[in-house]
Amino acid sequence: MVNHPTPVAFRKNVTRHIFEEEILPHGEPMILKGLVAQWPIVQAARQSHRHLGGYIKEYDSGIAVETYVGQPAMNGRYFYNEDTDGFNYEKGETTFSHIVDQLLLTADGPPPLMIYAGSAPSGATMPDFNGQNPMPLLNAKIEPRLWLGNASRVAAHYDNSRNIACCISGTRRFTLFAPEQIRNLYVGPLEFTMAGPPASMVDFHDPDYERYPKFREAEKAALVADLEPGDAIYIPSLWWHHVEASGPLNMLANYWWMPSGAGQAFEAVLLALMTIRDQPEPEKQAWRSFFDHYVFNADATHVADHLPKRWQTVTGPKSPGRDEFILDYIRKQLG
Repeated sequence: MVNHPTPVAFRKNVTRHIFEEEILPHGEPMILKGLVAQWPIVQAARQSHRHLGGYIKEYDSGIAVETYVGQPAMNGRYFYNEDTDGFNYEKGETTFSHIVDQLLLTADGPPPLMIYAGSAPSGATMPDFNGQNPMPLLNAKIEPRLWLGNASRVAAHYDNSRNIACCISGTRRFTLFAPEQIRNLYVGPLEFTMAGPPASMVDFHDPDYERYPKFREAEKAALVADLEPGDAIYIPSLWWHHVEASGPLNMLANYWWMPSGAGQAFEAVLLALMTIRDQPEPEKQAWRSFFDHYVFNADATHVADHLPKRWQTVTGPKSPGRDEFILDYIRKQLG
C-alpha cells in the first residue's frame, strides 16, 4: 500500500452554491461527506446486500453491459498480463441482474470469480436511476455511470473530465496524485489501455521500487480518501486516482462533465509528440514560447487584440465557428 498518504479534506452539507463557489475554483479533490446518503439505492444498500440486489433487479432494463471477469489469483487487480500484450481478465457482456445473482450466491464466502462491470450508462441500464437518485450538485442532464462488482483494484489513471464519484455500497478507497506526479507514476502505453486513459504500471499493494524508483516521490505527494455508502468525492480533471473497492457487492455511480468550453485535449499531446518532442533542444524551447504565449498565458484570448476583428478568428474566444475553422485548417495542413 502507499506509505503515509495525506487524507483528502472533506465537507459536509455541501450545496450546489458551495460546490460551485468554494470547491470547484480550488481545483483540488474534496470528500463530500454524506452527499447522497438519502438516495433510495443507498438506503437499500444499508439494509443488506440482498435489498440492494433487489433494488437493482427491479429497475434493471435488461440490457447487456460490458463485464470483466478474472480469476481469484488476480486479487481484484484488473491489469495487463505478464507480457503486456493482453489483460489478466476476460471481457464479456451480461446484465446487471445476472451479475447481482452471481455476486449474491457467494456473498458469504470467497468469490470463485472476480466480476466487474464499469462505466455503464444509467439511462440504458437503469433508466429510473437519475430520477430516483438525483445528483444535487450538477445539471440533471449529466448522465451518471454505474459500476458494479465484487472486490476490485483499478490502476491509477486520470480522466479528461471533472468527476464526482458516489459510493453506493461497500467501501471505496481513492489514492490520488496531482497532475504533475505523472513523472513519478510510470505510465503504461498510451495506445494500448484497459479502458481508455493510460494507467500507472505500479502495483500499489506491492510497489517494485527497484523497477519504479521515482514512485517513492509520488508516495510523498499521495492523498487518500475512504468513502462509505452515501459519501462522494470530487476529482478534478487530470488528477490521477487509484480506486480500490471492497465488499461482495459494491456499487458506485459517477458523473463526468467538462468545464465550459473545454474539449478533448489528449490528441494535442499526441500531435506534439509527433511534431515537437524529437526536435533539437533550441527548437523545442522556441515552441515552448509559442505555447506559453498562445495557450498558457493568462491573457491568451487577447493576444491578437492589436489586429482587426476579422483576423482574430483563431486566437479569439472559443466558439463553434472558431473551433470548426481550426479543425478545418488542421485537416488541410495534415493532408
